[in-house]
Amino acid sequence: MNSFLHWFVIVVSIGSFLGCIWLIWWASKKTEGESTEGEVTGHVWDGDLAELNNPMPRWWLYMFYFSIAFGLIYMVLYPSLGNYKGLLGWSSDGQYQEEIAAANKSYGPLYAGYAKMPVSQLVSNNKAVATGRRLFLNYCAQCHGSDAGGAPGFPSLKDSSWLYGGTPEAIKASILDGRNGSMPPMAAALGTDADVDNVANYVMSLSGAPHDAGKASLGKAKFAVCGGCHGMDGSGNQAIGAPDLTDANWLYGGSLGAIKKAIQNGRSGKMPAHRDFLGEDKVHLLAAYVYSLSQ
Repeated sequence: MNSFLHWFVIVVSIGSFLGCIWLIWWASKKTEGESTEGEVTGHVWDGDLAELNNPMPRWWLYMFYFSIAFGLIYMVLYPSLGNYKGLLGWSSDGQYQEEIAAANKSYGPLYAGYAKMPVSQLVSNNKAVATGRRLFLNYCAQCHGSDAGGAPGFPSLKDSSWLYGGTPEAIKASILDGRNGSMPPMAAALGTDADVDNVANYVMSLSGAPHDAGKASLGKAKFAVCGGCHGMDGSGNQAIGAPDLTDANWLYGGSLGAIKKAIQNGRSGKMPAHRDFLGEDKVHLLAAYVYSLSQ
């Protein structure tokens, strides 16, 4: 927080407390000409419903003062005034690290034990798979869905179609170090909009999807531009994450419009690395669960 914000927060915070104290004092003092306690203030409704000049109950007034005192003490003990750290030295990050350390101390031996077992063996261990599923729901379901069925731009993990390989080692590498997928825009390389349309129809023909056979025939030759990544037969290349175009699994949709959009504008996707966040032992167990989904 820069110097201006630091002092701005201090002034606003302390000013608010002082304002509350002044407001209570001002509201509770008696002014000249004010009616005495118990007298009608002059506000009457429905003929006989009158407002009397009675002070607030003492306990209610004391609650206000107690709240102000509590707030002031809190601001001294905890970080609430700009860059001031508080006498207790508490921070949300510090508390988080303490909780993580406590959790690692309790559950670390469990993950370490599973890490000694190969993924192929963990797949048949119901407790290991159940623990891996809980890890998946906590850390992966936001993108891949709670059922691992994926969403547009986020691959399904339940089928046999893998961008970077479906072996335990490949899955662990994806989780540990992340992936950066990128398809460049190809409209300029192909030529005209008609060429893009022809190639899109040819791509659809590779998976047996409904397409215009005449356009697909014209697009086959132009597909050579795409074959450098996807292969001349369209079967993909897991070494670089180029998807297989011959199956019925589509990351961004398999309609003619979606395919043309991918060719014209390209695609870009990123899976973040989890090595530092989860650690290798947890990732090993998580990979076992993900691997079990497609087996």
